[in-house]
Amino acid sequence: MSLTKRIEQGRGEVPADLVLKGGRVLDLVTGDLLEGDVAICGGLIVGTCASYEGREEIDVSGKILVPGFIDTHLHIESSLLTPFEFDRCVCPRGVTTAICDPHEIANVAGLTGVEYFLEASHRTVMDIRVQLSSCVPSTSMETAGADLDAANLAALKDHPRVIGLAEFMNYPGVIFRDSGCMAKLEAFAGRHIDGHAPLLRGRDLNAYVSAGIRTEHEATTAEEAREKLQKGMRVLIREGSVSKDLHALAPLLTERTSPYLALCTDDRNPLDIAEHGHLDYMIRTLIALGAPVLAVYRAASLSAAEAFGLKDRGLIAPGKRADIVVLDDLEDCRPELVICGGQQVGDAAFTAREVIPPVARNSVHARHVAPVDFRLPGGPDTPVIGILPGKIITEHLTETVAEVEGDRTPDPARDLIRISVVERHGRNGNVANGFVRGFGLQRGAIASTVCHDHHNIAVVGADYADMARAVNRLGEIEGGFVVVNNGEVLAELALPVAGLMSLEPFERVHDDLVKLRAAARSLGVTLEEPFLQLAFLALPVIPHLKITDRGMVDVDRFALI
Repeated sequence: MSLTKRIEQGRGEVPADLVLKGGRVLDLVTGDLLEGDVAICGGLIVGTCASYEGREEIDVSGKILVPGFIDTHLHIESSLLTPFEFDRCVCPRGVTTAICDPHEIANVAGLTGVEYFLEASHRTVMDIRVQLSSCVPSTSMETAGADLDAANLAALKDHPRVIGLAEFMNYPGVIFRDSGCMAKLEAFAGRHIDGHAPLLRGRDLNAYVSAGIRTEHEATTAEEAREKLQKGMRVLIREGSVSKDLHALAPLLTERTSPYLALCTDDRNPLDIAEHGHLDYMIRTLIALGAPVLAVYRAASLSAAEAFGLKDRGLIAPGKRADIVVLDDLEDCRPELVICGGQQVGDAAFTAREVIPPVARNSVHARHVAPVDFRLPGGPDTPVIGILPGKIITEHLTETVAEVEGDRTPDPARDLIRISVVERHGRNGNVANGFVRGFGLQRGAIASTVCHDHHNIAVVGADYADMARAVNRLGEIEGGFVVVNNGEVLAELALPVAGLMSLEPFERVHDDLVKLRAAARSLGVTLEEPFLQLAFLALPVIPHLKITDRGMVDVDRFALI
């Protein structure tokens, strides 16, 4: 839209393209509720606090208008949906900007996966921005399907959809100056670099932030988050399907701190989105916990925009991008109408998109496994991964498990079950075995190709034959989730795009997840979200004990056991 037309419509000399009439605008600077129409020209707001005529008019009398919500850090792949279905799933909930890190697909398909997201990002209704994946693989203690170095990333840094460098998970590599890490940091010096430093404090945190890292979404206590704020980081309050930090960090969100706090989901699946919500759920919950309304809505949009240099959004004001959420009530935050880039969000907008073909099909190249592959010999003192519900941090436990006939077998009565990782990229055929506590599983097996961040196959089970059946079934369906008992597949969800994303509508994915959850519970599983919880048990950059295809990892020592 031309500059002349914007000025003409802003002055009211000619009708605006679209006018939202009769509502009140929440001003995130002063906290005032502003009376007057909102005039939109093309994709930009050109008028507020006045009366306007429009070629198209929408009556929002009695409603409150807030800026569109910005998810500041997420992996769209963890929604189990393509970018196009994710768009259709969460944009109607008010999410008009998503800042994604496609490192899940990058760990499977390398630059092909990143480029798929870049191509998709300018075809969706919501505005998807991409952070270039900094840790592919996340460490040297796992086998991924690809390896992206500084040169690979630097070649894409000037792409118009790129903001900067995604979460730098290899925080030991930063503070101990690993050459590969240093090359990536230097290539993006002066650009936005996201952080990822769980439990990092004191001088080590000083060193990490000194590398030019600006944000942090791994703070799990208010004390940890406050120190990171005090050292200049923007803290992103996270509430995903597994990592649930909102309640712990809510007391930190005040009108004083809100310019430096933002919201993110990181990893959230369609089950939680359908049953609870997305950023709308976070907003409702924070307000219910006592956070000031103004502070919450600032964190959801203006503060997020400022943190990532998106100066064209975050306010309903002239000259800003027309990202607007219409609400009946600020505290309840149930979007009734969403405008994204001046376009009304709905079926017509989604139907008009150009949808590009998926990539990374037939990506599961795991060897055929047998029950014997899951045997674990060794002495009685056995490291055990201890799950902490609602967190991706785990305990490093030690239990006595006697070896019988050359194997330390699962003991469901003590909630000690086998956890294994099977390499699936066709590189070495590794199988690593260990123990985990916290699933409550009593029989059968659960397996997944969603296995952060290398996305090999993770499987837990009480029966080796069922574990083998589950792993081999994943190869037949191009990856996904499988629940098996007594050799029978009880439920499954195929994720043929890189073994991470479905080609089905989000409603179908939700229905399949409901069946999977029920099947898991029939095995005795007590976790609310066992599938993504399983995925994070293989991520060796989150304390304290994890497992990859190369073995158990003591994250505190950053070493294989």
